[in-house]
This record gives sequence, structure tokens and C-alpha cells, in this order.
Amino acid sequence: MEEPIDEHQNKEQESSNEIESTVEVNSTHPDVSSVQECSEKIKSNISRVLIGQDKMIELLLIGLFTEGHILLEGLPGIAKTLATKLLAASIDAGFSRIQFTPDLMPSDITGTSVYNLKESEFSFRPGPIFSQLILIDEINRAPAKTQAALMEVMEERQITHDGKCYPMRRPFMVIATQNPIEQEGTYALPEAQLDRFIFKVKISFPSLEEEFQILDTFKDKYLNNKTADVKSVVTQDEILNCSRLVEQVHIKEELLKYIAQIVHNTRNNGDIFLGASPRASLSIMQSAKALAAIRGRGFVTPDDIKTVSPAVLNHRLILSHEREMEGVSVETIIEEIIQELEIPR
Repeated sequence: MEEPIDEHQNKEQESSNEIESTVEVNSTHPDVSSVQECSEKIKSNISRVLIGQDKMIELLLIGLFTEGHILLEGLPGIAKTLATKLLAASIDAGFSRIQFTPDLMPSDITGTSVYNLKESEFSFRPGPIFSQLILIDEINRAPAKTQAALMEVMEERQITHDGKCYPMRRPFMVIATQNPIEQEGTYALPEAQLDRFIFKVKISFPSLEEEFQILDTFKDKYLNNKTADVKSVVTQDEILNCSRLVEQVHIKEELLKYIAQIVHNTRNNGDIFLGASPRASLSIMQSAKALAAIRGRGFVTPDDIKTVSPAVLNHRLILSHEREMEGVSVETIIEEIIQELEIPR
């Protein structure tokens, strides 16, 4: 078994090197050093408090630069909320936190009309969604009508109230959290809303070494506000500039076909009841571009696509009943689909 795996890895490396050497000759790909520099500043700032979770931080940065919304799933106490607060503290932009509960109404999020006695007319009072980086804690605790209040703002970055549209300030990003275990009194997110999240990031427990680092870091200051010492290190304009540069990152036609084939195979797979939408294809392309820029490249490689695909697809696919009963994970099927495809050269 070892030989085919090694051979596959060698082919992948050769393919990546070939694409890299081809693109380097082309002088049209952008200089993304400012994206990499901005990423390192934010990572360094967050790591002052948050130990480990490097993959989650990288995916959060991809979401930030593509203005894609992210769903964080994990058990309580593993820094889902803390990571979002640290990201917000690192950026000179508006931050709002909304705790979803069963009695929360749509107007509690989007805003409502208030009667002005002085002017004898109704005026719109914006809700907490009118910020830039929005943290929604336990998104599946609120009923469907409240969840639906997010549909328009997540897709079109605007709120419509009484026939008038109110656009959001850029950059705009929603980060939602949910607990995969405590499902009593929760409302599962519909597929249409799940599809609006660019990633679903499944967060695991820290390693033994990371656990020790956490204890060692906070042994003398566990009562302090963990985010108090974290100051902004990048501006809104820098984030918007990074987003523009990410859009310019070069991606070869062969890699676009590779992305299309991955998504197409999710729709023609006996193990999958519901495959991915075209929005998933666009999400893979956008996030692969952002990952390339974060890593200092102005072009995409197959490895970028393979890295982001599981997080883009894992919440969009529904397994067949047979595979679900067997206890097979969505990630396993995604890995099989990617491994079966020939890597572009």
C-alpha cells in the first residue's frame, strides 16, 4: 500500500512544481506580499492569547479576505468565541455579538421601526447585524424564522426593511458557532442557509502539549480579560486591499476544470444523496486564491484546492442513508473523491 501513496504524493509535488515554474515565468500574477504580511500580523496577534488552532485561524483569514461567512462547530470551551473576538480585536473594524436563543425575533437582529414623537413618523433603528464582523453564538438555538433573517444579509450584504435597502459596510463577515453534541432544543440549519457559509470548520480538542501551554500561559492571569491586551494591527483599508489582491491571484484553466470535476463528482456519487451546488465551486476557487496569497504566492496550485475543499464541502453534502448508517463521515467521502481524480499538470 505504501508505494501507490508515495507515487501519488510524488506526482502531486511534480504537478505543483510544474505549475509554479510555469506561472513564475508569467509576470502578470500580482504581488501578494502585502496579503502575506497582513496575515502574519493577525496570526501573531491572535497567537498571543490563543494556543494552537492554526488551521482554524488560517481558514478564518481566508474567510476575511474573501468576505465569506464561516460556521465554527465544536464542543464548548475550545475557543470558538475567543478566536472570533481575537480576530475582531486585531482589525480596526466594527464588531457585534449576537447570542441566539429560542425567543429571539428577526427584528432583534435586523432592526425595527420606532415611532418618533417629535417628527410624528416612524424611523428605522438598525439592529446588531449592522456592523462588520458579526459573531453569532449558538446559531442553531434560534427558530427558523429568526435564522431566516440572516439569509439576505449573508448573500447580498444588505437588509430590506419597509421596501428600503440598507447596505452593510465592507468588510462584512458573519462567524457563527454551534455545538455538535447538545441538540435538545435546537433547530437544524436548512441546506439553503448552510450553503451560504463558505466553510464549516470542525474544531477538535488541543493536543497534550498545547493543553500544557494553555495552562502555563494563564497560570497567573486566569481572571483577566483575555482579549484586553490585543489591539488592532490592520485597518479596514488594508483588508479591502487584500481582498482586491486575492481576486487577482492567477488560476490556470486546468485547475478550474479540476474544481469543476470535484464538485461534479459529488453529484454523481452513490454514497452522496445531495451533492454540492455551483456556489461550492466558486467558494473553492475563491478560498484557494486566498490561501495562495496568504502563503505568498500570486498563483493557485492543486495543493491549495485540496487543502480548502473539505472545509468548503463538508456542510454541503448529505450522505446516502446506507453510508450514514455505516457511520462513514462526509470527510472520508470527500477525500475519496479527491484521491480518485488525476492531479492537473
